[in-house]
Amino acid sequence: MHDKPLASKSAAPQGVGARVPRKEDIRHLMGKGQFVGDMSMPGLCEVAFLRSPLAHASLDRIHLPQSLAGKVFTREHMQVRDIVADSTLPTYQRSAQPPLASGKVRFVGEPIAMAIAASRAEAEDLIEELNVDYGELPVYANTESALAATDHLVHEEWRDNVFVTLKADRDFDVAALDAPVVVRRRVELARQCMVPMEGKAVLAYWDHRDDQLVVVSATQVPHMIRTGLAECLEMDQTKIRVISPDVGGAFGYKCVLQQEEVCIAWLAKTYKRPFRYLEDRREHLIAGANTREHYYDMTAYADRDGRLLALDAHIVIDGGAYSVWPFTIGLEPGQATGNLPGPYDFQRYRCLTQCVATNKPGFVPYRGVARTGVCFAIELMMDAIAYEVGREPWDIRLLNLVKPEQMPYVNVANKHFDSGDYPASLRRALEMIDAPAIRARQAHAERDGRLIGLGVATYTEQSAHGTSVFAAWGTPVIPGYDQAGVKVTPDGGLEIRVGVHSHGQGMETTFAQIANEILGVDVENIRVIHGDTGQTPFSTGTYASRSLVMSGGAVAQACKALAPRILHIGAHLLKAEPSTAELRAGAVWAGDSSVGIRDVAQAWYINPQTLPADAPVGGLETTVGYKPKVDTGAFTYATHAAVVAVDPGTGEVEILDYVVVEDCGTMVNPMVVEGQTFGGIAQGLGTALYEETPYDENAQPLASTFADYVMPGATEVPHIRIDHFETPSPHTEFGAKGMGEGGAIAPPAVIYNAVNDVLRRLNAPVVNRTPLTPARLRHALAGANSAAADAVATHPAPSATVQAEVEAQS
Repeated sequence: MHDKPLASKSAAPQGVGARVPRKEDIRHLMGKGQFVGDMSMPGLCEVAFLRSPLAHASLDRIHLPQSLAGKVFTREHMQVRDIVADSTLPTYQRSAQPPLASGKVRFVGEPIAMAIAASRAEAEDLIEELNVDYGELPVYANTESALAATDHLVHEEWRDNVFVTLKADRDFDVAALDAPVVVRRRVELARQCMVPMEGKAVLAYWDHRDDQLVVVSATQVPHMIRTGLAECLEMDQTKIRVISPDVGGAFGYKCVLQQEEVCIAWLAKTYKRPFRYLEDRREHLIAGANTREHYYDMTAYADRDGRLLALDAHIVIDGGAYSVWPFTIGLEPGQATGNLPGPYDFQRYRCLTQCVATNKPGFVPYRGVARTGVCFAIELMMDAIAYEVGREPWDIRLLNLVKPEQMPYVNVANKHFDSGDYPASLRRALEMIDAPAIRARQAHAERDGRLIGLGVATYTEQSAHGTSVFAAWGTPVIPGYDQAGVKVTPDGGLEIRVGVHSHGQGMETTFAQIANEILGVDVENIRVIHGDTGQTPFSTGTYASRSLVMSGGAVAQACKALAPRILHIGAHLLKAEPSTAELRAGAVWAGDSSVGIRDVAQAWYINPQTLPADAPVGGLETTVGYKPKVDTGAFTYATHAAVVAVDPGTGEVEILDYVVVEDCGTMVNPMVVEGQTFGGIAQGLGTALYEETPYDENAQPLASTFADYVMPGATEVPHIRIDHFETPSPHTEFGAKGMGEGGAIAPPAVIYNAVNDVLRRLNAPVVNRTPLTPARLRHALAGANSAAADAVATHPAPSATVQAEVEAQS
């Protein structure tokens, strides 16, 4: 199925599948990393922003004292274009986002003016001298008010406050007519922030020697940021170099063009001096892009055994005030509409999805990109179906999951599942969690009075989807081939250059392992260069769990292209025919004799008189482009299962056990896979139990510090047990699949299903809105049937009623 690697593994394997310690960790543990905030330059000016205190208002006048001329700037000073993310989706309405507010403000925290000074504190003092006259406008703090508006819209030129409306309909009415089981659910996800350790960070200066604008930004997508800045600043891309140094987490927050990046770049271009902006935590929580706010109204139609026949859904997404460049706001509703059916085999589907503009910060893709919401929605629905037909939740899933013999499988939403055994992952998770033992435990009261619940969830993660998928979404930049450059250095090491950029994924290690698998060069002698448009080949960047598949595939192809050249020179040095030579363990072998790649490099660079007459003129370096054979994506999947203890007095939830059975195809480094899974689950638990960005009726944010915005810490994240399946993708190098987002997808569904397992035993209303705070859980517990509350040790059979409608409370 896949090309056989050219190098066999040594006694200490370092190639594909080895648990090689991450190379990049040493510099961070030793404090030798370099982030934007670590940099120092002569004449560096720090920048602070005046931000709007109102959610929706006209900017009648900005009072700018003459003493601040040349120190404070507004939109009128800037000769730049607004950030405009166009889309080819038929119903899409474009939004123009000015780098500094112009005409009016559309959310609390929108930047209005910027000040420059030798220090951030001095710049903030200058901001305090400004006064602004506002004309208050109607505020749309939620989707209901925004949908009802007829004038004073978020964007005046629009016909309504809807960014985009998407529809899916596959033979729905045929199946819904006579279904014996009808189950309705409403689920809601709260708005969140991303909260990376490092917020937005950008430094820009003019390189006089190269006559070039240099923008150093904490971004996931340096090449795309160069494209976006070139458009806004009306410059040729060759005149802009974007460098992304070490990045302290991103999670999607840093994969779009930021207003502040445009502002700082304009300052450097205009004044030929260095300028820097570092986002503080309060700015992030108030004005940083938001995510996750989804509302689902669903009706499922099933037979008496619980087989899903059809699904009808209405999804509303609060998209905030602006559509982000380059992915546009259309990405979120597109992912929601396409992924709601999950890993299940049914043939009738109807979905209406609306993404609504409100007076909140713009919506940015966040780890999972809509799939956390759709997994939450469909997995709560599967539990509801199980309850109504009187069967265990896992029995319903095993009945409905796509089977391995159906692979490759095109689902009801046209998702191309490439490979895997979804039911096996569920069975293994149930084995690891010991479901029968948990059910037996529930038959007896806990000594501390807490109640035990068990939840499961299975999901798919579409990774490394490419040209055809993004072209259908109509985004301004469409990913194509990723490129990698590989060069043998004079000492026999390797330099790998890729256009993607790491913000914690371990690429400096995994890409080196891929090269080692093919060429046999020791991982310690391989250097990965990334995050610099001036040194690396083009890539749209790191997002959508694509880097290992796309750029990793390019690294593999580039190494394979170099291998014959190394063999040709090495065979000549051995006085052997190239056809008789082989490359293994970092050396060229002919019989029992060998020369190392270092010797080949010495011949090419230092001793060319030893080269064969027909030496490869391309030398020992090459750049190769790659994309998978099928670009609809490689589908990772997993089942999560959890056991929780609910305290009926306090409403506290403790996770007693948490297991994951995941399949991301061939693992390049299982330790990296596990690290990404652990981190994703921690974020998913934040979505489930802690994180929320609430707003009042005036769209004023009510969580502006960590005293109000609660995140899980080390004591809240349980011990997580992981088991791996490896079903290679037929479309990618080594059969690898992306998995960077998967850990964050399932936790809300798993935790809620486990808690609802408790609530159903009490005949209490189920919970369906994130986060599951103690107050919300106590409210649900207060609705428990008194008789059931007196007999919490008993686990009654699910309802015998088959024809039912379940109306969930908000």
